[in-house]
Amino acid sequence: MVQPWEPGLTGTDLTRLARLADSLDFAMISVPEHFIIPGDHVALSGSHYFAAYPAMAYFAGATQRIKVNSCIAILPAQNPIITAKSLTTIDWMSSGRCMVTFAAGWLKEEFDLLRVPFNERGRMCDEYVAAIIELWTKDKPEFEGKYVSFRDVAFEPKPVQKPHIPVWIGGDADAVLRRAARHAQGWWPCYTKREDIPARIDFIRSQPDYNGQVNEIFFGLPTGRITEGHVGTGDTWGRAGMGKQEMVDKLGELARLGVTMSGVAIPQMNSVSEFEDYNRWLSAEVIPAIADF
Repeated sequence: MVQPWEPGLTGTDLTRLARLADSLDFAMISVPEHFIIPGDHVALSGSHYFAAYPAMAYFAGATQRIKVNSCIAILPAQNPIITAKSLTTIDWMSSGRCMVTFAAGWLKEEFDLLRVPFNERGRMCDEYVAAIIELWTKDKPEFEGKYVSFRDVAFEPKPVQKPHIPVWIGGDADAVLRRAARHAQGWWPCYTKREDIPARIDFIRSQPDYNGQVNEIFFGLPTGRITEGHVGTGDTWGRAGMGKQEMVDKLGELARLGVTMSGVAIPQMNSVSEFEDYNRWLSAEVIPAIADF
């Protein structure tokens, strides 16, 4: 899905784009994350990825209004105490503009290279997110688990946002949705079909330990373009290059399914300047038209 001009972008270009998004009406900048890509997977997934938290911190520092998020952050890949500190630092320094979307990860070879047990990643996620929220919210945090434990510790500063930084959970499996029900404020599906979104939201909210807080659902118009393993599906429902009314109609359909935030596919372009103009058009024409959804 990478366009020919994208590999030539520099940090200066990305800073300019972030500030443009900040000056328009976009809700957030989200950063995909991989740490290392096995050679035999580059053709499907590419090789150019940032670590989410440093990139989020940079974008927050370059802007004034827009939220920064991950899309997604691989939760088991790093010590949760370090993750908690990284994110609270971003939130504190940005005056409360940090969000995070955690996921368990899916690329086994990447886990093997990081020496993280792939088959234990779900259980690690359950402990890690609970431990992170404990550090963010308790004056005297304590946690005892298989993968992380602490007591008699201090953790300051706390996040600016209360009770804590908004946590979204990314993924589609039942175990993922149960994790979202316990801990999250948002859900970011990846392979779920759009017509299944209401049933999956109901599943989250039906869990016996549901926290009552999952009120944000992100589903981009082009979400159906890939399936597991980054394999293309040929889905054209959220195709790039739609006109204003078709785009508004489809965003309205997603809203009726329970989606609260979305993104659009970018049509083929020849330069970053065309991309900037396209985003100005989205801000001037499309965003005001969906304001009442």
